[in-house]
Amino acid sequence: MAEGPGTKVPGSGGELVMEIAGVAEAIAWQADHAENAGAPATARIIRALLAVLESDTATGRRLANWQGLTMADAMPLRVTGGLHALYLAGEEPRLGEIYSGLMSDQSLVDALVVETARKFDHRLLPWLDGPPQTNEAGRSAGIMAGLMWLSGRLGPKFALNEIGASAGINTMMGRFHFNLGGLEAGPGNSQMHIAPAWRGPPPPAGPVEIVSARGCDLSPVDLTVSQQALRLKAFVWPDATERMVRMEAAIAMANETPPDLVQQDAAAFVADMLAQQQQPGITRVLFHTVMWQYMPDEACDAITAAMETAGALATGDKPLAWIKAETNRATFKQECRLRYWPGGDDEVLLAEIHPHGAWVDWKAPD
Repeated sequence: MAEGPGTKVPGSGGELVMEIAGVAEAIAWQADHAENAGAPATARIIRALLAVLESDTATGRRLANWQGLTMADAMPLRVTGGLHALYLAGEEPRLGEIYSGLMSDQSLVDALVVETARKFDHRLLPWLDGPPQTNEAGRSAGIMAGLMWLSGRLGPKFALNEIGASAGINTMMGRFHFNLGGLEAGPGNSQMHIAPAWRGPPPPAGPVEIVSARGCDLSPVDLTVSQQALRLKAFVWPDATERMVRMEAAIAMANETPPDLVQQDAAAFVADMLAQQQQPGITRVLFHTVMWQYMPDEACDAITAAMETAGALATGDKPLAWIKAETNRATFKQECRLRYWPGGDDEVLLAEIHPHGAWVDWKAPD
């Protein structure tokens, strides 16, 4: 999902950031957020949208008259994704001066972005029709560490099922190579290398065999279609060069063998998963990364009830596990948490994690 506030967090004056409705206020907040996240070039592009608001473009008029909660809609990031796409497609190479940091004067950035908005006005408008969609391979580090932790309790074989999978990048995690606190997992010749900075002890050195992996999304992205892959790349902040390297690797992997991905509601997908016959000796795993907060409460409740009901029926030779890499709404930290059945009904905090997988702070019990 969007690289914005991600969940409701306290803003100035006590309001909730996700409830910011004012367009200029939302643009300013998102720019500051990008700056604080180490993405100054992206921050300059976002701030330039204030100048686009004052322009004679259809894009500016639509921004100025935005209906709804601008932050909940991740409105500023919709336009910046469209601008990045123009650069990635080679249609507006001058934006590269901003993305590379060569152009840092905000007045010059404003002028170039407004000129680009005029030139590509009706190309940018469709980017406002839907929210940003991101899919970050780095988030799989916590999931793999969780599987290593589970291996010693439930056995080494896992059938993975991902909800909110977007393009299914993390559905392909069985093909990634991991270095987690010095412990390696996955094929050594993989195009995808996941090696977050590790804090705390390493995870248990449990063997992991992923026997199958499926995913679902309401609007799945097909990485084998160039325009869809470009759209996903466009929502990666250009300052995040390591993330772009991982995105390119994921696109190459999907073109070799696409992930098993279906278009389906998450609750229906989970219900179907639990209704299927389970092979003995293989742990059935539900996992998801940074998507739970975007689902309706009724869908979350339905999935929770279904998993708990199935968990009560799980056996030693047909276990069930649930791994979540999501925002803790009480602390606003990204956390990786796990439940498993039989024997582990209480949720376990495995780690605090960077939203894009840059680091993992391991906290799981032995």
